Amino acid sequence: MNKDHVEIWSKCLGVIRENIPAISYKTWFEPIIPIKLEGMVLTIQVPSPFFYEYLEEQFIDILRKALRLHLGFGAKLDYHVKMDHASLQSKNAVNLKVEVPTATMPTASVSKTSTVHEVPIKSSVGSRAQRMQPAEKDHSIKNPFVIPGIRKIQIDPQLNSVNNFKNFIEGDCNKLARSAGFAIAKNPGGTAFNPLVIYGNSGLGKTHVAQAVGNEVKVNFPEKTVLYVSANKFMTQFSEATKNNNRNDFLHFYQMIDVLIIDDIQELAGREKTQLAFFHIFNHLHQNKKQLILTSDKPPVELKGMEERLLTRFKWGLTADITEPNFDTRVAILKQKALMNGLDLEDSVVEYIANNVKNNVRELEGAIISLLAQSTLNNKNIDVSLANDAISKLVKQAKKEYSIPVITKTVCDYFKMKPEQLQAKTRKREIVQARQIAMYFAKSMTDSSLSSIGAQIGKKDHATVLHACKAITNLRETDKKFQKYLSEIESQIRV
Repeated sequence: MNKDHVEIWSKCLGVIRENIPAISYKTWFEPIIPIKLEGMVLTIQVPSPFFYEYLEEQFIDILRKALRLHLGFGAKLDYHVKMDHASLQSKNAVNLKVEVPTATMPTASVSKTSTVHEVPIKSSVGSRAQRMQPAEKDHSIKNPFVIPGIRKIQIDPQLNSVNNFKNFIEGDCNKLARSAGFAIAKNPGGTAFNPLVIYGNSGLGKTHVAQAVGNEVKVNFPEKTVLYVSANKFMTQFSEATKNNNRNDFLHFYQMIDVLIIDDIQELAGREKTQLAFFHIFNHLHQNKKQLILTSDKPPVELKGMEERLLTRFKWGLTADITEPNFDTRVAILKQKALMNGLDLEDSVVEYIANNVKNNVRELEGAIISLLAQSTLNNKNIDVSLANDAISKLVKQAKKEYSIPVITKTVCDYFKMKPEQLQAKTRKREIVQARQIAMYFAKSMTDSSLSSIGAQIGKKDHATVLHACKAITNLRETDKKFQKYLSEIESQIRV
C-alpha cells in the first residue's frame, strides 16, 4: 500500500472532525502526531498515558470507523507515548526523551519494541498477593473516626450512599470528571488518574463524583478500605493527634487506606505542619498504588499557600474541572430530582426553573424541595407562578430582561384590547388602568428608565410612570381581586 502515514491520519481526522464536538476534537486529536504506517498498522504518538486511556474510553468507535474507512478491515492502531525522561527518575539515562509503546486498540496487535525503561499504561502485572501488600496489623493504631475508648474493627468510609453514579446526571460540564471517576472505580490505583483532582465552584457536584467513586469501589472491591474526609476534619484530627502526642498513629492510620478522598483540599493552605503530614501520607499511598481523590474550588496551579512539592504531586494524575451545567443538563437534573421526590412536573415548570437557576446544581435541588413544600403546605397546584415564588426565595437572580412591547401586548391580550388603545389619549378607566399595569411591569421587569417606559407606553413623562407604579402597588396590597389579575398577567409574561 503506497500511502503516507500523514495522509492516512489526515483523512481519518476528517471523519473524526465531522462526528465529534469541535472542542473535543481540538483537545484530544490536534495534539496527536502520526509516526508511521506499516502495512495495515498506523502508529500515532500521544502526549501521556492518560491521553491514551481517554481515547480508548471515549473515542474508540469513531477511531475504528475512520481506520476501516481509509485502511480497510483489519486495520490496526498502535499508540506511542512520549514522556519527559526526567519523570522516569533514572540516574543512568542519557536521552532527554523516551518513547514507550503501549497496548493497542482491541482490534490491534501490541508492538514488540523493547526499551530500557518501561512505563506501564495499565495496572502493573503481578500476583494478587503482591498487588494487595496489606499493612502490618498494629492494634495500637488509633482510628481518628472512633470516639476514644470505643474501637471499631471496620473503618466507616464516611460516604453518603445517595452520592452514586446512578444518581449523577452526566453532561458536557462534568463528563471528564465522571468518566475518569468511573474508570478509577473499576481499577483503583491502577489507572493514570492518580491522583484525581476535581475542581470547580461550590455546588456543581464535585463531592458527588468523588463519593460516587468511593461507593462504586466498595461495591466492586468490598475488601478495600475507602475513606472520605473533608480537609477541615483532617486538620482537626491532626491537631488533636499532635496535642495528644499521637501523630504517628494518625499517619499510620491514613497510610492504611486503599482509596482516600479528601474534600476541599484548598483549606490546607497556609497550614504548613498539616501539609507536611499530608505530604507523607500522599507519598506512601501513591507509591503503594493506592488511590487518591481530591476536590478543590480551584485548579492546582491557582492554589495559594500550598507547598510546591504538594502542588507538583497533584499534577501527577488528572485534573478535571466541573463547570456550570448547560440548559439540557439542568433540565435532566430537575426531572431526576423531581422523580426522586415524587413530583410530576410539567415541562413548562421545569424549563422555567432551568432558565432561571443556572449556576448551581445545589440550588436546582433546593428549588425542587421548595416547590414540594409550598405545594404541600399551601395546597397549591405547581405552576410557573409557584415556581417563580419558590426560586425567588433561593436564588439572588439577575433581573431578567423582558421587552416593553411584549409586556404591553400581554397586558392588552389579558384585557382583550388592542395595543394601539394604550397609546391613545383617553381617560377611559379600563384603558388608563391597563396602561398603568403595563408601566408597572415594565419598571419591575426591565432595566428601562422611567422616561423610556413613558415614551413607549402612551407617550407619557417619567412623573406619570412613577404615579402609575405607586397606584398599582397600592391596589396590589389592598385589593385581592386586583392582586389576582396581576399574578395571572405576570405568569403569562414570564412564560
